Amino acid sequence: MTSVGVNESELLEIAIAVAADAAATAYRMRAKAITQIDTKSTITDVVTAADRAVEQQVVAALRAVRPGDAILGEEFGDDGEVVAGQVRWIVDPIDGTVNYLYGLPQYAVSIAAEVDSEVVAGVVQNAATGTVWTAALGRGAWQGQTRLTGSAATGLERALVATGFAYAAQRRAHQGRVVAALLPHIRDIRRMGAAALDLCAAAQGNVDAYYEKGLAAWDLAAGGLIARESGLLVTGLSGAAAGPDLVLAAPPALHGPLHELLVELDAAGGP
Repeated sequence: MTSVGVNESELLEIAIAVAADAAATAYRMRAKAITQIDTKSTITDVVTAADRAVEQQVVAALRAVRPGDAILGEEFGDDGEVVAGQVRWIVDPIDGTVNYLYGLPQYAVSIAAEVDSEVVAGVVQNAATGTVWTAALGRGAWQGQTRLTGSAATGLERALVATGFAYAAQRRAHQGRVVAALLPHIRDIRRMGAAALDLCAAAQGNVDAYYEKGLAAWDLAAGGLIARESGLLVTGLSGAAAGPDLVLAAPPALHGPLHELLVELDAAGGP
């Protein structure tokens, strides 16, 4: 079914309301959910009962208000073919599940609306703190009533750079070599464990830039729009679009030199 009369502001309002309820559920369920843990791709890639319950709640809420839309979720996958003009919601019920497991306050609900492969609205809510970041295409990125403009840093040597690591040991080894070679060229590295929150931190200027290999659509969709709408360049390497091979989010003054260094270090390569 094709959605008619897509309105980015309306989609964003729906996403904000659904994310708020989902974040409350994730926070409330934590003590019980972390006793019910499975693994996915590796023994370090965990999923809790809350991941599944929150995604089911989000899907039900979206279905209630927009039954004709498609949905892609981390835990339960894609619900079918998307046709031209149809809205597809991209959902990460708990980004930062390992943080959630350990009680670290860096885990979030991420919900984005996409039309014809372009993300048009997105919200990320830190479920531990309640902080909310939002963006609609062409209308800027916001944290509450504050418009986000990214970092004003201009020198790579003073840049605080966020990144993340994969679950597979071989890929982690490659990523570790990249970080080791990158460190002498920048101020420092931050690894907070939730890609959506890293992208929002870059949009807000809490870090100067962010890069990571291996992001899925649900990791990138909402946070990527928030970063772009804050004025950051969000790309892959060597002309590629941001995606699983690499995501680099940085203000224009830092993007070029950081991009060249990551190319030199083969950050998008390895297993």
